[in-house]
Order: sequence, then C-alpha cells, then structure tokens
Amino acid sequence: MEITVRTDAALGAQATDFDHRTASEEDIARLKEAVYRHKIVVLKQQDLSPRDYLDLGRRLGRPETYYEEMYQHPEVPEVFVSSNVPEDGKQVGVPKTGKFWHADYMFMPNPFGLTLIYPQVIPQRNRGTYFIDMGRAYERLPEDLRQEIAGTRCVHSVRKYFKIRPHDVYRPLSEIIDEVESKSPPVTHPTTFTHPMTGETVLYLSEGFTVGIEDEDGKPLDDLLLDRLYEATGQRDETYRHENIHLQSFEKGDLLIWDNRSLIHRALHTSTPEPTASYRVTVHDEKPLYEGLRVPGEQGGPEGDPR
Repeated sequence: MEITVRTDAALGAQATDFDHRTASEEDIARLKEAVYRHKIVVLKQQDLSPRDYLDLGRRLGRPETYYEEMYQHPEVPEVFVSSNVPEDGKQVGVPKTGKFWHADYMFMPNPFGLTLIYPQVIPQRNRGTYFIDMGRAYERLPEDLRQEIAGTRCVHSVRKYFKIRPHDVYRPLSEIIDEVESKSPPVTHPTTFTHPMTGETVLYLSEGFTVGIEDEDGKPLDDLLLDRLYEATGQRDETYRHENIHLQSFEKGDLLIWDNRSLIHRALHTSTPEPTASYRVTVHDEKPLYEGLRVPGEQGGPEGDPR
C-alpha cells in the first residue's frame, strides 16, 4: 500500500494497492493514522461486493447499523444506501440524503469515529461532497468567540431533517414528531473537545443537527451565538467559497474514509439531479468520540447526556 498526501488541497490523501483481504495489521494502522492526520483518505481502484465492503469496515473497527430500516441494504443491513436509482423497479435506500452540514450520528449518544463512503453510480457533472475541518475552523475563530464558547455544550437532534418513512403516509405530523423525539431524543455533547487520536481541539456543531447551546450549568444561551459560529465556520456560505470549505470529488472505484470526529460534510445536490447511488459503512474505532463520553451499559451512567 502506498499513501500519497494531496499537495493541491488543505486536506486529503489517497492510498493505492490496498486490499483489505490481504492487508497486514500494520497496513491497517497506517491507513487509520493517515485518516486521522489528513482527514480523508481515498482508496483507489476498489471493487467490492456489499459484504466485502462490510468486511473492510470490520478491519477498521466495529460497524454500526443505521437505526432506520429504509436506509439499509436489503442483503447487508450494516450498509447504508443513498440512491435515486431503482433496482428491479423498486426503491432501495433513500434519495437525496445529507443535503445539509452535519457529522454522521451527531444527534445520537455515541457517535462513531470513521465514515466510509463507496460511490456506486457516479453522476457526470454534480460529483463530490463538501467538507469543513472543524479542528482548523476552531483555530480560525476569533479569540473572543473561542472564549465565549469555552465550557459550553451543544444540543443535537435529528428533528430538522428526519425523512418521512413509507409507513408514515397519512399519519398526523404531531404523532411522527413525538415518535422521533421518543426514538432519538436530543443529546448534548461538548461544543469543543480534544480529539483522542490527534490531540487537536475540535468544534463540534452543525447547522443540520445542532438545535441549541447551553452554558456549563445547562442554562440555554442565545441562538445568535450558534448563528455566529455557523457564519464563522463557513456553514452559511451558499457559494461554498469560504476558506474552510473543501470539495472532495471522486471517480469510479474510489472509496472514501474520513474522520467523523473533526469533519462535517454536506452532499452536492442540484435542482437537476443525475442518477447517483452510494453505500456507507460507519465504524467505531478504538476510542470513544471524546474522553468522558460514557457508553450505555458501562459503569458510570448513560452515554452522553440524552434528554
């Protein structure tokens, strides 16, 4: 395996001659280190079945199955499917996912460390995913804003972008909202935390999932503070030219692995969509998202701070 660091962008690397079936433990460790250091690694010339893809995820850690069944691959439920391409006349997965800034599972008590995306049907024009490195974004915040958020916690929820499921048709909206709040209640995580693999300070919030910010005593703070953070990090730039925004493109055979702790992302969609489909596998690595995050069932109480 050869890893090459991009010199034409602020983040990213690519790996060639990588096969998870023959890779040594040293190869896997080098690959993960590259992901943590360079944020995104593109594995080139991959040709994997859904089960092979899941096996790759298992080499990196513990895959987690998405909790809503309509996103799951019909044969390998650990594989999340985003697609607008019918298979045998049936919808598989969900179209137009991720059209907002977010980190995967930010709204859950125990978010994972690594995201893997494997494009299956690639559009000719509108190709790519936007990313913001929230470690670098934190470094670029004005000092007064960094001091203002010290010790605060953000509240995250899926409520803004929860997609209506087939069996929700004709159900009252209030009933669906109540179910969403019951199944995935809001959680809080520190507004900033130390990345356990790199030691950098990460700003952990997103326009898509963050719904509030509190002081260290749990007192709600003005939402204008969140607006200032969204503006400063580039999440409000609809031109996508902000210095923090990176567009990652891909081609057939590419498989992207990125650091879900420090990157937020949003899909590139337009008003004239082309056929597109991709598979996602999400993986817990050796450490929790941040120090002090407690996992359900472990001694010390519930994980995160679910409300």
